[in-house]
Amino acid sequence: MFEFDQYLGFLAFLSILTLGFWLMIFLLIFVIPYWLFGSLMQYLKDRSQKNKS
Repeated sequence: MFEFDQYLGFLAFLSILTLGFWLMIFLLIFVIPYWLFGSLMQYLKDRSQKNKS
């Protein structure tokens, strides 16, 4: 069936695939919304500062 080298390769493949999947989920749920919200707040702050001047 599987030799030991193939088994290790398969485990490495599954590990990398799983890490990539969870990294994608983390980026989509936390990092990108945080970045967009921070950019929007900075834009609004700059706009209000420009209107006061």
